[in-house]
Amino acid sequence: VQLVESGGGSVQPGGSLRLSCAASGFAFSGYPMRWYRQAPGKERELVATITNTGRLTNYADSVKGRFTISRDNAKNTVYLQMNSLKPEDTAVYYCAVLIRNSNYEGQGTQVTVSS
Repeated sequence: VQLVESGGGSVQPGGSLRLSCAASGFAFSGYPMRWYRQAPGKERELVATITNTGRLTNYADSVKGRFTISRDNAKNTVYLQMNSLKPEDTAVYYCAVLIRNSNYEGQGTQVTVSS
């Protein structure tokens, strides 16, 4: 199982970023996917989840209405569109998948929101 996140960077408050997570080594279309984030000194937070078909999504209250999770099963990729970014969104963002009770995640991508 391999998950590779990309798309992070530095942005001003109010800006947008689109994160991507390219998956390989498993039947991507059969599994729900998740995005987590980890900020320094804070607990890891589950940001968004999406079912295997993409039909259902769920978000943390802290990002609801600003972030959108989506997936392209033909490309084995899950996305996180982040709009109206705030300084408190600064964190390392990870995509993850649970396969047979084992959690797999990528190396993460840094998102920094600062003026």
